[in-house]
Amino acid sequence: MKTIFECGAPGRSMTMLPPCDVPEIRLSCERAVAPRLPHVGENDLIRHYTALSHRVHGVNDGFYPLGSCTMKYNPKINEELAALPGFRLLHPLQPESSAQGAVEVLCRAKTELCALTGMDDMTLQPAAGAHGEFTGLLLIKAYHRSRGDSARCEIVVPDSAHGTNPASAVMAGFHVVNIPSAADGCVDLDALRAAVGPQTAGLMLTNPNTLGIFDKNILEITKIVHAAGGLCYYDGANLNAILGIVRPGDMGFDCVHLNLHKSFSTPHGGGGPGAGPVGCKQFLAEFLPGPIPEKTDKGFSLVKPARSVGRVRDFYGNFLVVVRALAYLETLGREHLPEVGRNAVLNANYMMALLKDTYEMACGGYCMHEFVMTLEQLHKDTGVAAMDIAKGLLDAGIHPPTMYFPLIVHEALMIEPTETESKQTMDEAAAELKRLYALAHTDPEQLHSAPHSTPVTRLDEVRAARTPVLRYEFEE
Repeated sequence: MKTIFECGAPGRSMTMLPPCDVPEIRLSCERAVAPRLPHVGENDLIRHYTALSHRVHGVNDGFYPLGSCTMKYNPKINEELAALPGFRLLHPLQPESSAQGAVEVLCRAKTELCALTGMDDMTLQPAAGAHGEFTGLLLIKAYHRSRGDSARCEIVVPDSAHGTNPASAVMAGFHVVNIPSAADGCVDLDALRAAVGPQTAGLMLTNPNTLGIFDKNILEITKIVHAAGGLCYYDGANLNAILGIVRPGDMGFDCVHLNLHKSFSTPHGGGGPGAGPVGCKQFLAEFLPGPIPEKTDKGFSLVKPARSVGRVRDFYGNFLVVVRALAYLETLGREHLPEVGRNAVLNANYMMALLKDTYEMACGGYCMHEFVMTLEQLHKDTGVAAMDIAKGLLDAGIHPPTMYFPLIVHEALMIEPTETESKQTMDEAAAELKRLYALAHTDPEQLHSAPHSTPVTRLDEVRAARTPVLRYEFEE
């Protein structure tokens, strides 16, 4: 496929701008050489990006069971509301008095999300989940420092955690203490008790965890950390399973980040857009990044908390993502949100039941929103790895599940169908997975060379990761 630079010809353009009617301003930072921009007509441009769109797979194209990512259907009404001129054309530097509707959206979203999570206050600034993690850890750090407790420099992270958890902790200046999972996939309580102490700043945990298990000891876990003087941080990546049913704040968590681009139906992938609001209990609210939207006697206002850790993003976060999320919340209403969690759990268990007699499950019993299969024995028996099965799914128009995660499961495939998939879709996907399992025993080479029908076939992924080509080389 041609690049955009190869689509046009010198001198070709789309629109003729009128002559400039203001004096030209020359700046000292002006480029010495004009940038090399593509010369394309509107037809060239539209065809190029349409062709690119045919080469990607999104939730509008087909089944997207990417575990721990909650790739649910995004209602189009959310897009329509986010595209309203009153939202879309706002300038972030407008005074509050001329943007009262937008500030009210932020305030209402904050109120609803606090109610869902059991938190007292919230910042909507963070741009994504990992950004939210970092922000939450800054709150924990500021809290301990405000008490003169600088010895608390460790964050406890289970071995089943998302990889961003330890990375965020290190970025926030903490040391990471990794604890193992017990045989049932939950946190090992003895290991946790041994790990915490006067050096513990907090614990990072998602519940349900990345194995799709709701930790039955969650109240004991948060009690252990609190008894040691630490705080408990909830990674909201898997909130979809418990949406409207149980709240992190009631489990004993002190702060939480949410993925609006997962649980609250905002399109995501490819690096954006996203939003990772961080909620907290009242004793942490004074440290939140400001400004915070609040309702006052005179309308809606943006207020900076007394001991704020400072901004974590320019202006007010990804505003239109918040608009989409609020549209989703208002459409369902608090009374119908529990159906989201229940149906997500139902779908995951239904699909697991279809596959458990063929594939080996990493954990026994029921799952929550997702389940993990281990293909370790299949790999030993046939030489077909989890990667090969994932590549084979591409030929059927199915996006692969999450591969090789969590790291504690060998040859892992993690499947999350979400609540928005139909029984028919899940039946078809399960049938394809069973077909590939049989193919692994009869013709493994066909899977080793998969995919066969996609624009590009099996790639050298190691080379692509280590020596990527990130810029277009012009012919001189």
